[in-house]
Amino acid sequence: AKENKILIKVNNEIITSIDILNEIRYLSIINEEFKSTENNLKLKIAKNSLIREKIKNIELQKYNQKNKISENMLENILKKYFANFNITSIQEFELFFKKRELSPSLIKKKIKTELMWNQLIYEKFIEKVKIDQKLVEESISNKKKVREYLLSEILINAENNEELNRQVKSITQTINEKNFTQAALTHSVSETARNGGKLGWIKESVLSNKIKKKLSIIKIGQLTQPITIPGGFLILKIEDIREVENKIDLDKEIKNIINEKTNKQLNSYSNIYFNKLKKNIKIDEI
Repeated sequence: AKENKILIKVNNEIITSIDILNEIRYLSIINEEFKSTENNLKLKIAKNSLIREKIKNIELQKYNQKNKISENMLENILKKYFANFNITSIQEFELFFKKRELSPSLIKKKIKTELMWNQLIYEKFIEKVKIDQKLVEESISNKKKVREYLLSEILINAENNEELNRQVKSITQTINEKNFTQAALTHSVSETARNGGKLGWIKESVLSNKIKKKLSIIKIGQLTQPITIPGGFLILKIEDIREVENKIDLDKEIKNIINEKTNKQLNSYSNIYFNKLKKNIKIDEI
């Protein structure tokens, strides 16, 4: 890192040893589990994370997304994104990362890339998103209690059954030797990989019938078989299940469910679009 060597070329974009060192530091901050990862695996995860970021930046250069992200919007997102670290102002954000030997401007750039990417995906695919409001309304329960799942995910891409079986075998081995978080960090192509695949609490009403059916046959701590979704195969783990009081504000609930379902479809389009881009990108390790 002291010599700052070029290690990877993504088309004409470069990734240096210092870039990888900074990525390892960043991932260690946002994911406690990453700290205990073996050094060679840390290196692999950091490389993959930076390659993914470079591919997005290469595509974003074709568009004018940068001007659509105001400084005020970025600052609000940063405070929200790092709220778990008790960061409530940009001054606190900058001090937090300076103390950890990371440039605040570097972190701003990373988050801005994600914002611009999400914005691009929204503009490209929002018209393809299909939500049946009638089905959403029918899914809203009148029960006093509703079920929620605490879920984690691993998303994988495979061209055929042989490749799928190979990846599932590798994931299972990592889970048995380490844990699910390490498997997500190592194998998942989802944006959630950075935080160990954690999805948080998800209302049952938001889930598709296919996913609800898969979850209904497993218990807390268990994993689903790979579920075919647009752009890949999804493995879900139930971390916990709870019944919560059903406070019905019909209009608000319908809006929330539609937003959740919209985001899920956009995430699928994002994965498909990214995979298509990656096939046309030249990646060379030097």
